[in-house]
Amino acid sequence: MKAERWMFVFITTFFVVVAPIYWFMSYEIIGTVALLLTIAFSGMLTVFFTVQSNKIDARPEDRKDGEIIEGAGEVGFFPSSSIWPFWSAATVLLMALGPVFGWWLTLVGVGLGIWAVTGWTYQYYRDDYQH
Repeated sequence: MKAERWMFVFITTFFVVVAPIYWFMSYEIIGTVALLLTIAFSGMLTVFFTVQSNKIDARPEDRKDGEIIEGAGEVGFFPSSSIWPFWSAATVLLMALGPVFGWWLTLVGVGLGIWAVTGWTYQYYRDDYQH
């Protein structure tokens, strides 16, 4: 976690320096607010990674004496192909067309969206992937 922490410390420091310079050079409110929000979000991540790096044991890549083989093992869970992202995107499209052709289309999209997100959430509790 130390590498991530230092990366976000650098990003937060960079935007802390850039935001006042941007304000005094442009006097533009929206861009300054965007930079302040960027400082807030990167600052939250900096605090999170700092707290987490103090709570957990050092990973092999965080130690100077760490070996590559210590990081071996399961990398993570990679899901198989799924049709549910397509249905979720089609639902968003349907909801976006609602204001154009009629608000009833948005309501139909909300109903289909509940179905699509539920299917996407529970896709591993059916068929071959059932626990």
